[in-house]
Amino acid sequence: MSAEESTSRSGASHSGAAVPYDYGYGDKKAESGKVPRFNGDLEEFSWWKTNFYSYVMGLDEELWDILEDGVGDLVLDEEGAAIDRKKHTPEQKKLYKKHHKIR
Repeated sequence: MSAEESTSRSGASHSGAAVPYDYGYGDKKAESGKVPRFNGDLEEFSWWKTNFYSYVMGLDEELWDILEDGVGDLVLDEEGAAIDRKKHTPEQKKLYKKHHKIR
């Protein structure tokens, strides 16, 4: 194949060789759709936190706020179950459902 034949429409040369850069996934457990698990290694904490944040935000952006701030005015027992759930407003019920999703 000549140099002219390996040039794409944009004028860039493409040899068809594999990209030598591994994009940081070499030894990481970056399988799509799975929750990133923290293995206890402090050197990998920053990587884990970034990937866990991305995973949670991909599910629902309000979940991260619930994780950081809690459920606000909902009254929960020590196990996280709502006390007198029947009295909740529709918004409180939605918040409670998201609380259990993030747990």
